[in-house]
Amino acid sequence: MLPTPAIIYGAIRLALRLRVSGLRHRPRRQTIEQRLAAMPQQRAPVDRTVEISWNRHLVPFIEAQTDHDLAVALGLIHAHLRLAQMELLRRLAQGRLAEVVGPLSIGIDHAFRLLDPGRAVAAIQRNLPDDTRNWLTAFVAGINYYISSSAEPPLEFRLLGISAEPWSVEHVLQIGRLIAADVNWIVWLRLLRLSRGPEWPEIWQRLLDEGTLDPAAASEGEAAASLLLGLARSGSNALAAGGLRSITGSPWLAGDPHLALTIPCTWLAAAYRSPSYNVAGLMIPGIPVMAIGRNPWIAWGGTNLHAASSELFDVSDLPAGAITERRVRLKVRWAAERELVLRETEHGPIISDAPMIGSARAIALRWMGHQPSDELSALLKINRACDWDSFRHAAADYAIPGQTLIYADRGGHIGRLLAARLLRRPWAPPADLISPRSAATAWVAPITSTELPVEFDPMPGFVVSANDRPPPAPVPVGWFFSPADRAARLTELAGSAGPIRLDGLGRFQQDVLSQSALALRDRLLNGLPDDYDRSRLLSALASWDGRYDPKSAGALAFELVLSRVVRKFIPAIRHAIYGSVWTTRGLMAQDITALPAQILSAHVRHAIKEAEPAFARWRNWGAIHRLRLVHPLGLVPGLRRRFRFGDWPWPGSGDTVMKAAHGPVQGPHTVGYGSNARYVFDLSDLDGNHLVLLGGQDGAPASAAFLDQVALFRRGEAMRIPLRPKTARAIFPHRTRIEPLP
Repeated sequence: MLPTPAIIYGAIRLALRLRVSGLRHRPRRQTIEQRLAAMPQQRAPVDRTVEISWNRHLVPFIEAQTDHDLAVALGLIHAHLRLAQMELLRRLAQGRLAEVVGPLSIGIDHAFRLLDPGRAVAAIQRNLPDDTRNWLTAFVAGINYYISSSAEPPLEFRLLGISAEPWSVEHVLQIGRLIAADVNWIVWLRLLRLSRGPEWPEIWQRLLDEGTLDPAAASEGEAAASLLLGLARSGSNALAAGGLRSITGSPWLAGDPHLALTIPCTWLAAAYRSPSYNVAGLMIPGIPVMAIGRNPWIAWGGTNLHAASSELFDVSDLPAGAITERRVRLKVRWAAERELVLRETEHGPIISDAPMIGSARAIALRWMGHQPSDELSALLKINRACDWDSFRHAAADYAIPGQTLIYADRGGHIGRLLAARLLRRPWAPPADLISPRSAATAWVAPITSTELPVEFDPMPGFVVSANDRPPPAPVPVGWFFSPADRAARLTELAGSAGPIRLDGLGRFQQDVLSQSALALRDRLLNGLPDDYDRSRLLSALASWDGRYDPKSAGALAFELVLSRVVRKFIPAIRHAIYGSVWTTRGLMAQDITALPAQILSAHVRHAIKEAEPAFARWRNWGAIHRLRLVHPLGLVPGLRRRFRFGDWPWPGSGDTVMKAAHGPVQGPHTVGYGSNARYVFDLSDLDGNHLVLLGGQDGAPASAAFLDQVALFRRGEAMRIPLRPKTARAIFPHRTRIEPLP
């Protein structure tokens, strides 16, 4: 869809506004001491003084005498460190970006108004347990205390000319629904835009069989898909090793979530203690629960299950009486308000009405997230759980997004369970992307995690998860899973190592070996004659060890040759369909394997010759595989240089344990998706909690804690975050006190 004059005009106005504002409001360097001094601390809505110890990276350890005061302190800290990021999440969930950036985001707002992540929020809020309601109310009070203080607004607010609005419990629940978006939507948003010819039934079946998707394959224009990808917990690795596999005799739990590689990071690190909570781990800004963490008894992590919690229905032949309409006014900066007509059916909103979806048929989306469920209460229970039984009981209430939860406890036990609410579908895979309305009967009485398979203290002494296909369940769990590469490699590493140590887990997390790439390399080379001229590229390719190290010439040679082979014989439409599902590599490998040896050999020889100039120019993988952390303002002309941070050679690939996804390689490219944090919990030591973010804790550009953890991440190091208040006071050098009203 071509941009309209209004969109072009709005983009120009936004760029000019930000350029002029950028001359007045520049990132100001601030030390840790200055950032802490800027946080309001007096006359707070707490009952008693709250003590906070901070490490040198601005990670807090909060000591509160009541749960209410802890929640208030969390709201204050989230707002102080990440208010601009939280505001973006809130506006996305509400479909209100156009109020800030003008006509440029009308299409995004239209899509999110139709998807309506917060549809079930009113019902969820009515049914909240009292302790969860009180916790969220106190958290919101902390946010609003910060907003009402004299604290300087975030730089993003000043540049955009917006002011902070009060928060409510409803807004927190809306963000919770937004980040629970179904990762399958990304597949659908791409496939619906592609023309599907006579080959489609065969390709569709292969997509289901392979069950994979490459996040880096999205075009730059797919704004809604890209935003969902950056928010939904669509990837990750996790591993729990039992006491018999550990050098300490107690379990380890480790992992790294995979999300969009942006700045600020998607995560906040924290630790805290109150009468009900003593937790350390990773939180999502604006959500007052520890999504990944440990308490004195257990540790938990997880990966996205890629559960089939949504379905598309063809509603093109519904009678007019079966379709209702809502008309909403969309405020648009620098333009007149727009009226949107949002059509709905009993099968869900008609999402094909959004221009960016581009379907000629009327298609409705039914999503488990449009029904009430209470993940925040489930996670709060997990944060307080003390053994496997209480952990399982807490997870039973968890619905979306489906997760494979990994568990370990101080008693030496480890486990894995599936936390999701799933449809009672028949086992036969769907015949097509869009279901007939008769399939809606599967939405009656979905099953919970209590009916899904679990593992507890399995024989190998460890459990792993990497978005791979789960064990068989009473109903289909999903259709699109990641390849088994990462899970298989983690299994190999954990199974072949001796007693696992902290530094060993660090090496696991940084592993960049791809066995499937080596197998594909062998297939490419097998057809070459023995006397074929050995160029420097071919020598590097033949001697490659399968590791995507930045200094590897072989990784560069492989990717340059592979992309040119694929481009030569896979038609563009088929390539686009392959690029719509989690990694294209398996599908491409099947097509390459099916080629007669003589034809493949000719393609490879041509690809080698064509790739040699690029290989001679770039020499190694890190020269073209780059990480450039970009703030959202770094996408705006006139501000790009100021809000683009770093340019580093980056290890890894799409199927390596250290994930660093990319599309077909023709030359230099930026890694936009992959490992963006790491965690390791040592259950033998209450203070043995090691966390690191790819970026920093603080969302304020030019703060000393904005990018300071990048160096740690690159070196494979982490921060030590204790559970004991005494240890936190001893090793965290900075102090603040949140004081109540006199």
